[in-house]
Amino acid sequence: MKFYDQSVTAVDGREISMKEYEGKVVLVVNTATGCGFTPHYKDIEAMYEKYHDRGFEVIDVPCNQFAGQTPGTDDEIHEFCTLNYNTQFPQMKKADVNGENAIPLFKFLKGEKGFEGFGKGPKALAMGAMLSKIDKDYKNNSEIKWNFTKFVVDRSGNVVARFEPTAKMADVDSCVAGLL
Repeated sequence: MKFYDQSVTAVDGREISMKEYEGKVVLVVNTATGCGFTPHYKDIEAMYEKYHDRGFEVIDVPCNQFAGQTPGTDDEIHEFCTLNYNTQFPQMKKADVNGENAIPLFKFLKGEKGFEGFGKGPKALAMGAMLSKIDKDYKNNSEIKWNFTKFVVDRSGNVVARFEPTAKMADVDSCVAGLL
């Protein structure tokens, strides 16, 4: 299976094939509306506005698997994002990214790019401490660790990078810019 063999469900229930994104640079991210990382929406939207005309797309998959930080309906999530962050990129239907009910797109992405750590700094230390209480083996599996884990896919459909929520958004931006 490749990236372009995947699909995701839109809020309106329509299946969106990743083939629609062929030839584009894509950022796939699991999001939440009530998380300390929720302000990443601002940076993701800024990237979308800056790069969309050059072939950049965002696939936003809200997920409620991490401390219940996305409790709303798909409509409530969309309203929150547009009102608070003026998001213009499409949001998909809320879905699981881990476990037996994880959507195939995230199973694929995790298989392509595993967890490589949270980096350095206070947020990285805090995430590591928190996760070691939830999953003592978290460092050794590819599961999504928290909201706002980001995958970057190049124009050929290769998953070229995985950014944990603790990564600097400037690094995500730089990765995307280098592929455009």
